[in-house]
Amino acid sequence: MTWLLLLVPVAAGLHFALPGAHTLVFLASCAAVIPLAGWLGRATDQLARHTGEGVGGLLNATFGNAAELILALAALRQGLYPVVKASLTGSIIGNVLLVFGAAVLAGGVKYKRQHFNVTGARAQSTLLTLAAIALVMPAGFHALAGPAGLGREAGLSTAIALVLLAAYAAHLVFSLVTHKQLFAGEGVEQPHGPEWSARRAVAVMAAATLAVAWMSEILVSEVTQAAASLGMTRVFLGVVVVAVVGNAAEHSTAVLMALRNRMEIALGIALGSSLQIALFVAPVLVLASRALGPRPMDLVFTPAEVLAVFVAVLIAGQIASDGESHWLEGAQLLAVYVILGMVFFFLPESAETVR
Repeated sequence: MTWLLLLVPVAAGLHFALPGAHTLVFLASCAAVIPLAGWLGRATDQLARHTGEGVGGLLNATFGNAAELILALAALRQGLYPVVKASLTGSIIGNVLLVFGAAVLAGGVKYKRQHFNVTGARAQSTLLTLAAIALVMPAGFHALAGPAGLGREAGLSTAIALVLLAAYAAHLVFSLVTHKQLFAGEGVEQPHGPEWSARRAVAVMAAATLAVAWMSEILVSEVTQAAASLGMTRVFLGVVVVAVVGNAAEHSTAVLMALRNRMEIALGIALGSSLQIALFVAPVLVLASRALGPRPMDLVFTPAEVLAVFVAVLIAGQIASDGESHWLEGAQLLAVYVILGMVFFFLPESAETVR
C-alpha cells in the first residue's frame, strides 16, 4: 500500500485548494485513510510477533481501532452525534460481520476447517451480548420514559458508560492475566519471526495514527455536504462508508492471520475490536463529550442501529460457539452484513435519527 500514501497529500491539497469540492475531498480523505490504516495494521502485526497471540490480538484491536476513535472524536467536536453513533454501530457490525466474515471465508477457502479456543470465543461472545444490552436499554428507556425522561438520559448514559468501562477492564484481566492461555493459540502455523524491531513498529504506528487524525479532521468536516451531494443519509455514511474505512486495518490483518491458519488471533482482532468499540470507545466518547462536545452525548441509538447490533451479535455468537469455522460460515456473516447495509441505505433520514 506504499504508493497509496500519495493520497494523503492529495486529500490535504484538495481540502485547501478546492474548499467547495466537498464530495471530492470527502472521497479523497476516505481513500487516504485506507493505506494509513493498512500501515497501522502492518506495524501492529510486526509488534504482535514480539508478543503472544492474546496480546497480539489486543494490540491489533487497540491500534486498529485508533482510526475509529479519532474519526469519532473529530465528529464529536463538531456536534455530529448521529454520525458518531452511526460510526460506532458500523464499527461493531463491521468487525463482527464484515471483518470476521471475510477472515472466516478466506481461511476456509484455504483450509477445510479452522479451530480456535471455544471457551475464549464464548467469553467474547458473552461480552458482545452485554454490549448489545447496553445499547438496547437506553433506547428502551427513551421509548418508555417519553419526554419526561429526556433530562435523565445523559446521566443514565454516563452511568452505563462507567459500567461498560469496568466490564472492559475485567475482560482485560481475564484475557491477559487469569485466563491468558485461552487466547494463546495452539497448533497453528506461525510466522518465522518479526521483520521489524519493536521500536520501528511503534514508530510507524505513532506516525500512522497522527496522519489518520489529520485525515479524519478533513473527512468529518465534509461529511454533511458529501452526504447531500451523494444522495445518501449521514447515518448510512457513518454506518457503512466511514466504518469500513476505519476498519481497513482490522480487515486486512484479520484476513492475513486467517490465511496463515492463525484463527485465534483473527478471532481476537474481529471480536476484540467490536468489544473495544462497545466497551471502551463508546463509553470514552460519552465521557469526552462533556468536555469536547457542544452538549453531553447519550447512548440512545436509533431502533435500526440497536436491531443491527443485536442481529450481528446473535449470528456471531452462534458461529463462534463451537470452536471451529469453515468458508460457508464466513459467507453467511457477509450476507447478513450486506442485508443490514441495504436497510441503512434505504432508511429515510427522518426515521433514523432520535435527535
